[in-house]
Amino acid sequence: MEIITLGFLSVLTSLIAGVVGMGGGLMLIAILPSFLPIHALIPIHGFTQMFSNVSRAYFGYKHIQFEVVPKFLIGSIIGVSIIAFILDMISFEYIPLFIGFYILLSLWSKSFNESIKKYENYYLIGFLQSGLSVVVGATGPLTTTLLLKDYEDKDKVVSTAALLMSITHSMKVFVFIYFGFKFSEYIDIILVMVIGVIVGSYLGTKLRNKINGKRLVFIIKLLLSLLAIKLIIGFIVSIF
Repeated sequence: MEIITLGFLSVLTSLIAGVVGMGGGLMLIAILPSFLPIHALIPIHGFTQMFSNVSRAYFGYKHIQFEVVPKFLIGSIIGVSIIAFILDMISFEYIPLFIGFYILLSLWSKSFNESIKKYENYYLIGFLQSGLSVVVGATGPLTTTLLLKDYEDKDKVVSTAALLMSITHSMKVFVFIYFGFKFSEYIDIILVMVIGVIVGSYLGTKLRNKINGKRLVFIIKLLLSLLAIKLIIGFIVSIF
């Protein structure tokens, strides 16, 4: 029953990302602690999101702005390399807490987002997005925010963001493979979720211009906030 639920949630969150361009990955990383052990959260999230973004980029490949990719890729390689070097010093038990606060800050704190906006070029966004994703999981809003300033067309923003996030998640998966994470131990969950995110990407691409995106974004922000608060409270309860 849990696998079926995860499959459904994978479709839903990927569909949301396909329509809005962000939010799906954040929602999924906030939900996964209810289904997976802490050490498996970010690796499995990264693996499924890799397919979610690759499929979304494929379905919208005509709209991808490839000129931003080299800069983002260089920044990503540097960011992931630095985080991978110190990864074994990070305690995984604090990850739900990091995720919870990151979600709340990115959704509601103007000062937090203003601080991030200081790094508005694709080298630094690649560095921050890919580096931080190894620890907090979903960092897509960093890229989407910058793309929205450079391109007015929604299809260009969503499709290009999907390609850049594909780079981020692919690098993250390699990092966890290098550190010995056994993806094969969760193969049944991964297969169901991968199928789910691909279906969600297809549906999201088809529905993107038929759904009121602004209203959906507000609902997503509320749901994400509740999930983030749940993560923080759960962590606090677990240490007492």
